[in-house]
Amino acid sequence: MQGYAADLIALGLLFLTGLAADQLGARTRLPRVTLLLLCGLLAGSAGFDLIPESLATVYPIVSVIALSMVAFLLGGELSLRTLSAHGRPILVISLMVVLVTQLTVSAGLALIGMPLAAALIAGALATATDPAATLDVIRQGQATGDFPRRLKGIVAIDDAWGVLLFALVAVLAGAVEGNGSGPGLLGGALVEIAGSVALGLAVGLPGAYLTGRLSGGEPLRIEALGLVFLTAGLSLWLDLSYLIAGMTAGAVIVNLAHHHTRAFREIEHFEWPFMIVFFILAGASLDFGALWAVGPLLTGYVALRVLGRVMGGWAGAQLAGTARAERPWYGPALLPQAGVAIGMALIAGDLFPQYADMITALAIGATVVFELAGPLAAAYALRRVGSARDQSAA
Repeated sequence: MQGYAADLIALGLLFLTGLAADQLGARTRLPRVTLLLLCGLLAGSAGFDLIPESLATVYPIVSVIALSMVAFLLGGELSLRTLSAHGRPILVISLMVVLVTQLTVSAGLALIGMPLAAALIAGALATATDPAATLDVIRQGQATGDFPRRLKGIVAIDDAWGVLLFALVAVLAGAVEGNGSGPGLLGGALVEIAGSVALGLAVGLPGAYLTGRLSGGEPLRIEALGLVFLTAGLSLWLDLSYLIAGMTAGAVIVNLAHHHTRAFREIEHFEWPFMIVFFILAGASLDFGALWAVGPLLTGYVALRVLGRVMGGWAGAQLAGTARAERPWYGPALLPQAGVAIGMALIAGDLFPQYADMITALAIGATVVFELAGPLAAAYALRRVGSARDQSAA
């Protein structure tokens, strides 16, 4: 039994670190996500190497559980009432951010000397976001109003846009390189999205009717856990996206379970411990060596991604007719980027092995930058929009 002592001690310290980060964030306005990632970075192999290897191996399953909970919560934001009020801005802004980011990053990297096929793939990686970090920044700041509500909707559908665009770009990059690997990926992406939505419906429809019947309208904690784990497990078993499936199930439940008053309150109650472990272990897995591996190329990628998201967010908000004070801040609020981009990079490395090292190093290096700085930018954007709203109301 003593073999588990180090793991249990480490877990205890992780939870206490999360508590400290929560309190420090409340007093300094620093996003607790960034604080947890920094703690993980210091405790991981890039720092003092304090996290037991046996505990680090649970990161994949913890990330699936934590992100599945985030997916359900984001799906819960897609109620018909929210969509009727914000559906057009959510769709227009999300599409413009994705398309402008893709074009800006790909064109910019190609102009500074990156091979065109690799630049196209890098542009697709730049469209990925980190819904967990964005959602936590919104919740930590207790932000209310149209701007944070639209942000939740945007990150809720962002994963689907990213998967589809990555597949389309892989087709184009394959044509540039003269190989036929891309079309198969496009078909696979369409099947994955359709299958994930179907799985979300298969879980959400009975879940909407059955949950909350034993507790006066509110789902029991065990019911919420059961739905989250069932959806995540079936998604992995069927090789589908647990994010899309979870968001679909969450959207179905929030729209059809009329006997619920707050369908996802129980998930909110037990989500944070998983998020603490997830973000600290994510920080421990960051590799600063990747920053030096790609050098100036990474600097260009970071600058172009920031530019693309700012321009795309402003253009989308302009087209959607949102409040003028909000328009410059959608892009900065969508800067956090996490493991989805690395997953795309690994797939791209299999399709284009000649660029595998470059693309993977770029994705890992950018993750280090945007996981640490992205939540700060999102928190600042939320404060600026909140201040402008308060001034206009005064």
